[in-house]
Amino acid sequence: MEILYILLFLVQHVILCLCEDQPLQCSQLQVGQYKCKEPEIDDYRQSAVNCDVSRKVKVECMPVANITCDDVMYNGTTVSNSIVKEVDCRYTTQYSYTTSLLLSIFLGMFGVDRMYLGYPALGLLKFCTLGFLFVGQFLDIILIATQVVKPADGSDYIISYYGPMLNKMEINNNTYIMPPPTANYVDEL
Repeated sequence: MEILYILLFLVQHVILCLCEDQPLQCSQLQVGQYKCKEPEIDDYRQSAVNCDVSRKVKVECMPVANITCDDVMYNGTTVSNSIVKEVDCRYTTQYSYTTSLLLSIFLGMFGVDRMYLGYPALGLLKFCTLGFLFVGQFLDIILIATQVVKPADGSDYIISYYGPMLNKMEINNNTYIMPPPTANYVDEL
């Protein structure tokens, strides 16, 4: 019987040793335990510096106040070198929204707007047909103004960072769909 108690004591001791708190790594922090800096904005392109074709940019993040990771207590303003996250950004090249819209309004019947955006075949077709008898010009003005037609290289327009930007919303696996209210919920109101 004593051997059983000794064996039980040893098993508990081994389990306690294995379950001791391991030091938290800053790279393993959960969302809400860190905050990220805003990406640096390029003055000319009006998008994040180093934004690549995948529309992501790396930013430095810092643990929030009173978080201890990598054996260091953080105060919420100190940047940890081990936390770098990718955030969404607008990928822009050299195509300006204002320029393409003005070209579409004033020279769209000659296809200059489509040539500027990198669609030479459509630009030549519009030139030969005088903008499809001005109907194509009118449609292109609407399509460019609503940012449906974008540059041929897949980039976004250069628009003022706080300008008339179009942000498309989509539903994906991370989207929370609120259930419809129940009868009890309506009665509580």
